Amino acid sequence: MRNQRWVEISVGGFMLLGFAALLFLAFKVSGLAQSSEQGSFEVQACFGDIGGLKPRSRIALAGVTVGRVGKIDLDYQWLEACVTLQLDKKLMGKLSTDTAAAIQTAGLLGDNYISLTPGIDEAYLAQGDSLKDTQSALILEQLVNQFISNSTKN
Repeated sequence: MRNQRWVEISVGGFMLLGFAALLFLAFKVSGLAQSSEQGSFEVQACFGDIGGLKPRSRIALAGVTVGRVGKIDLDYQWLEACVTLQLDKKLMGKLSTDTAAAIQTAGLLGDNYISLTPGIDEAYLAQGDSLKDTQSALILEQLVNQFISNSTKN
């Protein structure tokens, strides 16, 4: 009787340990476990259309993740989406002020992310600066609608 109780407690503990490991892996894979404030600096970029871009979307430079999207707000003066980019602190003093930001799609139907292309200016981005050269998201639905409306006119 006592031996059976010990086996049940051991199995329960093993199950709890397994669930904790799965939870840890889920947070690690999703990127939610990373602290966004430490080791980063913020830069702004405004886009005409951000498509499906969301907070916590990745920011890539040469295909390598170098940051995450912070918050997304609407600029009521210009009616554009202004995105806060949280970039790795190691990039401060390395990205020029004419760096370009474009919203890309990972694969045909993948998530949107921001791709950075370094510029050649001799001045460098600092905390709170804004990127001027931006390219909005390519919306597949808009392209299909445009193609259909053009083909029906002919």
